[in-house]
Amino acid sequence: MPQVAAIIPAFNEERTIGDVVGSVRRCVLVDDVIVVSDGSQDATVLAAQQNGARVIELSENLGKGGAIAAGLGSTNAQIILLLDGDLVGLTTKHVEDLLAPVLTGEAEISIGQIKRDLIQTLFPNFSGQRALRREVLEAIPNLENTGFGIEAVLSHHVKAFRLRACTVQLGHLTHIPKLEKHGFLRGYVAKMKATWQIAKWSGRNGRART
Repeated sequence: MPQVAAIIPAFNEERTIGDVVGSVRRCVLVDDVIVVSDGSQDATVLAAQQNGARVIELSENLGKGGAIAAGLGSTNAQIILLLDGDLVGLTTKHVEDLLAPVLTGEAEISIGQIKRDLIQTLFPNFSGQRALRREVLEAIPNLENTGFGIEAVLSHHVKAFRLRACTVQLGHLTHIPKLEKHGFLRGYVAKMKATWQIAKWSGRNGRART
């Protein structure tokens, strides 16, 4: 059985990160749970540690791609599980279902589908819940600079290299909206920033539009 590491980028997710980590740690398929605190200023680090995660603290906010790159550099696991830190309702079954196609060799990457929001309506392939072989991430140029565009880059990479991908329905799983987490103004700015980054990296072959 190949080694599996979960990488969970988190920016100010003290409300949910403990439950997310707990659900992943209860899955016997996962060997290592890594929370990358992406410049968090709340109790994200403490909540993750109290629930048994190995935590990497970034002194500044590098964005999702940068956090994932930091997590990848801290493990030698052959299979990587990517999860958002603001999930609500994550279960061990969700984790098992997401990992199964990659562990059995059915696919190089599996993409979890949760309740749709505005960003997922605009960008159907956008999902922070993925399981994939390590070499897929290692093949992404400038991974650390992709921000929220990492999902678009991965989708382009899968198509360009004709990798086997599958979609996994993750029923009853959702996340806290940015407007609720950060308040209206900061939440709106955060959502627009994420949307812009996704659009930026949705150019041909996964290269950022200029």
